Amino acid sequence: MIELATHALVLASLVYGSPVAVLASTDTATMPTIVQVEEEHDRPLTLESHVREYFKDTPILAEVARCESTFRHILPDGRVLRGKVNSDDVGVMQINEYYHSKTADRMDLNLKELDDNLAYAKYLYNKEGVKPWMSSSKCWKPAIAENGSLVAKAR
Repeated sequence: MIELATHALVLASLVYGSPVAVLASTDTATMPTIVQVEEEHDRPLTLESHVREYFKDTPILAEVARCESTFRHILPDGRVLRGKVNSDDVGVMQINEYYHSKTADRMDLNLKELDDNLAYAKYLYNKEGVKPWMSSSKCWKPAIAENGSLVAKAR
């Protein structure tokens, strides 16, 4: 368990690049939870709260992330999340590498990196709206008002 927690801490440092805490469970069947610690409030910053903060001006994208990846970017074994239906879909926003990797490369964005994945999603949203994520709209649409604002945090 200690080796697992150490691996998780190293992985979290690479993902977040700032102070992290590894909340290890005493149950060896479960993975430790990796969180970033907000220095000013000394409380955990989850991937969900990071995504919601990143998309505070476009809350529909946070709901898309919830539906597409359940706010996951990295798997417990350290690999980047891939789509279940299409393995070309990558990361928290499930950006399809087949269609978008060349443009992302030109923008100097790595779709496997969390903040680059989010940045590309924002670019894609500004260019095409929610069209790239319509396959999951049954999940995220009920949480969004006509004006694009968040109606309620759907769970």
